[in-house]
Amino acid sequence: MTKLSVNINKIATLRNARGGDMPSVTEAAIKIQEFGGQGITIHPRPDERHITRKDVYDLKPVVTTEFNIEGNPHRPFIDMVLEVKPEQVTLVPDADDAITSNAGWDTIKHLDFLTEVIAEFKNAGIRTSIFLDPKPELVEYAAKTGTDRIELYTEAYAKNYPVNKEQSIKPYYETAVVAADFGLGLNAGHDLSLENLKYFADNIPNLLEVSIGHALISEALYMGLENTVQAYLKRLTTW
Repeated sequence: MTKLSVNINKIATLRNARGGDMPSVTEAAIKIQEFGGQGITIHPRPDERHITRKDVYDLKPVVTTEFNIEGNPHRPFIDMVLEVKPEQVTLVPDADDAITSNAGWDTIKHLDFLTEVIAEFKNAGIRTSIFLDPKPELVEYAAKTGTDRIELYTEAYAKNYPVNKEQSIKPYYETAVVAADFGLGLNAGHDLSLENLKYFADNIPNLLEVSIGHALISEALYMGLENTVQAYLKRLTTW
């Protein structure tokens, strides 16, 4: 079964809109895990517009499943991750002013940089993952960096799913097959939802983990957090 890691950035966004500590990101993480979530993902950014540095340190002792920290590996981010030592770090090449992640790495162009950064994390015993567009030709170079996994950037799949789901998933399937050939683990995330998740999970081989935040937290406003987490877990169950 593919694991569900819940991105709680939106909890922090809501809290920061008012100030104070309501809703609490640590309490949300605890509850999500109680409800069956198999990991907690956060994506701290330099301007701390949602997850703050304090949140990163506060979450470490309460995440008892898998702690996944995403971000652009600038030096302050690298140092923070090395200090916190989550189970996984996901490297994302987002600009500081990006509203959300909008592209994967060019692993050919950034091969040397990624290789150096990944070596630091792996020397600290932290599993690494590279955020990647569904382009099979980039997988070989991802493998050359020494990364453990890649995370497929699924915005294009989600956007085109209502139009032609078979066509929308094709490049993801092809990239997943190449990843397996190179011995890379496979994660996925961005705009996955209750509507499109099951088809993706059923048709992508060797999918280890999905990271889902915006849709899950949004749907929880209507369905409740426990019901929503359970609904996602059911989508990931294959019979």
